[in-house]
Order: sequence, then C-alpha cells, then structure tokens
Amino acid sequence: MTQRPLPTKDRLIRTAAQLFQRRGYHGVGLSELLAEAEAPKGSLYHHFPNGKSDLALASATWASDQMLRLIAASFEPAESFHAGMEALCGKVAKLFDKSGQWDGCPISSTLFEGPDNAAFRAHARHLFEGWITEGAHHARRFGLADPQKTAETMFILLQGGWMLARARQSSDVLRRLPEMLPRAD
Repeated sequence: MTQRPLPTKDRLIRTAAQLFQRRGYHGVGLSELLAEAEAPKGSLYHHFPNGKSDLALASATWASDQMLRLIAASFEPAESFHAGMEALCGKVAKLFDKSGQWDGCPISSTLFEGPDNAAFRAHARHLFEGWITEGAHHARRFGLADPQKTAETMFILLQGGWMLARARQSSDVLRRLPEMLPRAD
C-alpha cells in the first residue's frame, strides 16, 4: 500500500517549518523552499497570497500545534504535573536527538528572526501563550497552587533548556529540566 503524498499546501508548510527552524527566516530562499517542497512557484502565491511571510506564519502555527499535541500527550496520561514534565522533556529530548541538526525553536527561528514586524511578534506571542495556557490547564488539573506561574516556569525552562542543549549539543540538558521545576506533588 502506497502512502498518498501530502497536498501542496501542507508540503509547503512543513518544508518551511523545517527549513526556517534550521536556518531562520532570512536563511531560506523561495527557490530552495519550493524545490524542497516539490511545489510549483504559482502554488506558493495561490495558498499564501503574501508569499514567504504568510507561509512563515502558517509554518509557525503548524510547529506550535505539534508542540501543543506533545504537551497534551505528555500530561494527559501523567499521574502528576512533575511526571508530565518528565514525559514532555523526554519527548522533546528525543526530538532534539532525532533531528541531529541542533535546530532552534521553530517559532523563534521563524518569527523572531524574520522581518521585524508587529504581525510576526503578535503571532509569536499568541502561539507561546497557547503553550502556557495548555501547561496551566494541566497544572490546574493537578491542583497546583499557582497554575499560571507553573506554566510560565515550564515554558521558560523549555525555551532556555532548548537553547542550552543547542549550545552544548546535548539533549541531557532537556532531560534534567524537570529537576528544576518546583515539586508540589
């Protein structure tokens, strides 16, 4: 049984997310992106009327949705917030190892290294707030005293841990993050 290829729009989004994560917004040219996605040039503007900037927003959203799924898959079966954090950090560390590229955060690499515009910054804020909201939901579910603060700490640990893991080229940094989160369970 052969697997059906992804629709062109999905190929463009996923390819852009990978390339932007690896080299940042300005490090990726449209010709390269189209070649990697095996997409004709007209399809870019058909699906993304403003071209690369619209594609960047869509690819950051796609990457963020993947992270939201990872957070949910880590915390939903967990018996405590700390256990959920251990699961999440373990999964993120595996992704880090699997990439072998020591890539940056797909949202930061795309939106903060892209054009300095309010739409990119607002979109990044919206996506990151989604991660914090998901974390706060689980902190509340486990009865933690300050779910918002716990979720923000989780986010800061993940982002900072990712940067340090990148610098050290070691996913062990990510696996140790749960030790840094105050235990309340």
